[in-house]
Amino acid sequence: MMTEPTAADRTVLQTADEHEANPLGIDDEAAAELVVTLNDSLATLQILARQIQKHHWNVEGPEFLGIHEFLGDAYENVAEATDELAERITALGGVPVAGPEAAIERSLVAFEGETVYDIRSSLEADLAAYETLATTLREDALLAQQCGDLGTADLLQEVLSEVEDDAHHIDHFLEDDTLQRRD
Repeated sequence: MMTEPTAADRTVLQTADEHEANPLGIDDEAAAELVVTLNDSLATLQILARQIQKHHWNVEGPEFLGIHEFLGDAYENVAEATDELAERITALGGVPVAGPEAAIERSLVAFEGETVYDIRSSLEADLAAYETLATTLREDALLAQQCGDLGTADLLQEVLSEVEDDAHHIDHFLEDDTLQRRD
């Protein structure tokens, strides 16, 4: 029977927020600052992905199908953005935040937990998270530009565009004539 190696048996090469030289020609100090900032946004994306996926699984009501399908697509968008941002952090010489504890700790939006809420409340929470994420991505893109990292700025702008589009769709689902509460 094979035993799992312990932490003492393994060699640590690098930890999150440590920075190594990058092959992109980005100044090391600027890249190190970007890695820390981008890891916070990465953690936020990870928490948002879990939240949207949970809402996708638990949606009920007369508008189930449309919302269920939208949330499935929104989850895919956030998951793709998460992967792209993690890979960019690696290219900058950093280590992407990957563990659930670190994501919860570093996320700019709160982890909702396991509780299921009505879909209107769930979408309102999603919209608030998207707004926080959009604001953060704008700030991150400006920082990347100031650091001379136009590749990261471009990536962040692409992610921002998708985030804004999904937020706009959520806002439409929350119009007054939809998702009426049960009395």
